[in-house]
Amino acid sequence: MKIQFITTAFNGMAQRLWIELDRLNYQVHVVIPISSEQLINETEKYKPKLIIAPFLTSKIPKEIYENYTCLIVHPGIKGDRGASSLDWAILRQEKTWGVTILEAVEKMDAGPVWAYNEFIMRSVSKGEIYRNEVTQAASKGIIQALDNFKNITFKPEPLDYSNSEIIGKWNNKTTQKDFTFSWEDDTNEIIHKINAADSSPGVLITLFDNDYYCYGAHLETRLKGRYGSIVAQRNNAICIATKNNAIWITHLKSLNEGQVKLPAILALGELANEIPISNRSPFENFEGETWQEIRFEQDGEIGYLYFDFYNGAMSSDQCNRLRDAIIETKKRAKLIVLMGGKDVWSNGIHLNVIENSNNPAKESWENINAIDDLILEIINSTEHYIVSVLQGNAGAGGVSLALAADKVLCRNGIVLNPHTKNMGLYGSEYWTYLLPKRIGFKKAERFTEDCLPWGVDVALEIGLIDGFYGETNTEFVNNVKQQAQEIINLPYFDKLIKAKHFQRKKDERNKPLVNYRKEELEKMHKNFFDNNMDYNYKRYCFVHKISDSTSETVKNLYRNRREIYRKRKWENINYIEEE
Repeated sequence: MKIQFITTAFNGMAQRLWIELDRLNYQVHVVIPISSEQLINETEKYKPKLIIAPFLTSKIPKEIYENYTCLIVHPGIKGDRGASSLDWAILRQEKTWGVTILEAVEKMDAGPVWAYNEFIMRSVSKGEIYRNEVTQAASKGIIQALDNFKNITFKPEPLDYSNSEIIGKWNNKTTQKDFTFSWEDDTNEIIHKINAADSSPGVLITLFDNDYYCYGAHLETRLKGRYGSIVAQRNNAICIATKNNAIWITHLKSLNEGQVKLPAILALGELANEIPISNRSPFENFEGETWQEIRFEQDGEIGYLYFDFYNGAMSSDQCNRLRDAIIETKKRAKLIVLMGGKDVWSNGIHLNVIENSNNPAKESWENINAIDDLILEIINSTEHYIVSVLQGNAGAGGVSLALAADKVLCRNGIVLNPHTKNMGLYGSEYWTYLLPKRIGFKKAERFTEDCLPWGVDVALEIGLIDGFYGETNTEFVNNVKQQAQEIINLPYFDKLIKAKHFQRKKDERNKPLVNYRKEELEKMHKNFFDNNMDYNYKRYCFVHKISDSTSETVKNLYRNRREIYRKRKWENINYIEEE
């Protein structure tokens, strides 16, 4: 069946839904709307049987929704309407929330309901809820809605506020007034407000007589001070005292023109010079609540290393600190489990830090070498068995980081984007060694050229990963820890290590790692310093969240995917789309 996506951006939500429908062999045509005329023309040209809007910030033209069934993914409970559903759910501290698949009509979010799924709310940022619980519920809902669409007896549920089960309501778009707080307020109330505005637009605060949007709030129960004062800094974050505790703020964005979201200390610049440092070792036990990007957990001969980098971006400093932590972990454990963070595994180099640099090319070069050093440390850990555990999405160099381990396990439903071409980069991170080793040279080349998102089902089938489990982080992590115990208790565990050591020596004789790195970095040097693939422009568009005029507005991903991977081996690659 021919389906058309209308989506403001091909974001994580849209990618996840595309993956799910592609897996079920639907033909999904993706359109990024730039005008009503373009959207109408594309729709008439493709003539889909169904239209789905995974992420839309503008209204679907009347000419489309009156002639085609258009299903909207709305991140709210039944009856909830408006553009700030998740904001209000977090501000009101809702215990449960939901995703409604509703039909587009004249009034915003007022159409009949085709599917609905609820989830339990966590006390985390809006962005994290959206990327995880909302996306998971939307995936279920779209599949249910498709089943309903094919059922000729199904009738969608009209929105009826007289029904006592409909408890949602219209909500105005949130403004800074809704997020405003005083540092004298209850600490948890402040965190809820920052979470509700994270990752966009952020909450406006004043520091050193300058205004900033703040993001990344984490409770601190040990450090104290006069409310509103900055009492400490750690790993480029700042800690601000509240009336009864303190809060770590990891990121700030200046209101000055052209500024981007940055680690707080970088955003403050010289203003941060006098802030006292309160660093903690990842291996130090701590009682109470605090914030640490990297932390270690020991269980016998197993070492669990957690690294939770905001949105998965990894600066040179973060790469170096993680590498140091891995080196120390190797002294403490035989089996190392790289746990990443609950939200995002890794997306490679830190484009915002690079954009903010006085010399972006130099900063890019240092960053790519730092992440290369990190990955090299993992590859060369021939006396240890290493497992990568992807609780969240991974992209670009983050995929290579995962593949450097001996075993790669993923939470069910995450999205993998093992490519960098759409950012104007050839890519490094030893991908020319790690990716072909997993899936072969031909597939690796197409993966990086076609820039497609991949789901865990296909990733497992072609050998990119070794397994996926659980729909929630808790379920997944419990499974991972059980597997880790089984691995360390294997009677032939020492033989696994010997086999790994032998294979690494064999690979090195075939082609030294230094040669892979040299070849990759020669191309990356041209990307950074000669801008031969338009990296500067693409990076600028990405970090400033503006439309890249060189990017596709219509994506024929279905045909490209079939050329790389066919669900059934006897399928004809040159598929003729149904009329």
